[in-house]
Amino acid sequence: MPETSSTSSTGSRPGRLGVGIISAGRVGAVLGSALRAVDHQVIGVHAVSAASRERAEALLPGVPVLDVDEIVERAELVLLAVPDDALAALVRGLADLGRWQPGQLVVHTSGRYGTGILEPARRLGAIPLALHPAMTFGGFSADVARLTGCPMAVTAPDAVLPIAQALAVELGGEPFVLPEASRPAYHAALAHGANHLVTLVGQAVRILAAAGVMALFGLGYILGSLTEALALALPMWAAKLIVAIVLLIVAFIAARAGMKKLEEGRQSMPDPRASIQADVDAVTASFTAGLSKGEQK
Repeated sequence: MPETSSTSSTGSRPGRLGVGIISAGRVGAVLGSALRAVDHQVIGVHAVSAASRERAEALLPGVPVLDVDEIVERAELVLLAVPDDALAALVRGLADLGRWQPGQLVVHTSGRYGTGILEPARRLGAIPLALHPAMTFGGFSADVARLTGCPMAVTAPDAVLPIAQALAVELGGEPFVLPEASRPAYHAALAHGANHLVTLVGQAVRILAAAGVMALFGLGYILGSLTEALALALPMWAAKLIVAIVLLIVAFIAARAGMKKLEEGRQSMPDPRASIQADVDAVTASFTAGLSKGEQK
């Protein structure tokens, strides 16, 4: 049976849950850390690779690394933060083994899928929730702070939709309800927008370098059009935030590339001390030669 993390176990806030994280990737470890910060008890985390174990140790210190079966057995809320192509097999496999439990909250973080992919768990009595933070995760502690104000798409059966919304709020996000049927368009819009924004911004930057300030106006129109395109599938504020996040990422990459170029240029510059020394040596040699000629005369 799931372990209960009520007021008595956490000491202050009611409604606290025992949370299991599968797995400690860039998303799972960050969301686990955010839930822990609001007094939920992370009872275990699944981490296989060395990178995942290091991430779990950094973001979830003291949390035991457990097998998937043990996490599902003990947790009241199971957070499935796994790649999209692994989600269906994981949910179905645990259902075939009879691991899901009645009343257990099962939350996945995929942007592509709604709650339909959790149907095997629902048939065993689990409560399916889909929650997708619309941001890029680096897997660092700084991501926890970036969750504040992040738009989060929530999909759930009507009866439990408030639970999904409350979970998004506890993570610091701004939940918006995304119908099951709209999930594919939402995922496609995010992927399409992000990919093309990087290309468009790169092209705009090159135009700006060649044509000067006038290209800045063109860049503004490009970004405005892209924002309006994303707003066809998302709230306008969410579309603007996504565009801003991708712009920051592009700016960071451009800054890193610029710093690298500066460093390469600095390394290729001749050492001024060597040049000065050569001049001194030449003057000294010339002066010595002049003295020698004077003595010969």
